Amino acid sequence: MSVEIAFPLEFCVPGTPVSLQAKRADSRTAWKDRVRRASQASLPEGHFSTINPIAITLFYFPAAEMQGGIDNIVKPILDALCRHIYFDDRQVERVWVQKFEPDKVFQFSSPSAILTSAIEADKPPLYVQISDDPTEGLI
Repeated sequence: MSVEIAFPLEFCVPGTPVSLQAKRADSRTAWKDRVRRASQASLPEGHFSTINPIAITLFYFPAAEMQGGIDNIVKPILDALCRHIYFDDRQVERVWVQKFEPDKVFQFSSPSAILTSAIEADKPPLYVQISDDPTEGLI
């Protein structure tokens, strides 16, 4: 029996995201597998990929100042989620990506339990939230 995903979906991925520009294809593949596995605990058994528009939030909490650009980590993460959580890349209408490096002051007004676990986790974790409302927070 196929089951629809309940959005928003949140999960954390432990470890350092791999850049799209990583020279070793096996490291990109291993990272994508890690992202997929991390999402599985948040997904219902027998789920099917949504065909609706989505928005993705990526918050990265590196252990030290990040080397390279934050934009380079996005594509492998989106590739890991495609055909697993959503059907096609064209459904992604918004991506919000932000890094929170050590010693930089930040405060979330009402973080979810999963975001709180990412903030408090051993570094570096990646927090992922997927919403089926790409206009959320715009109005």
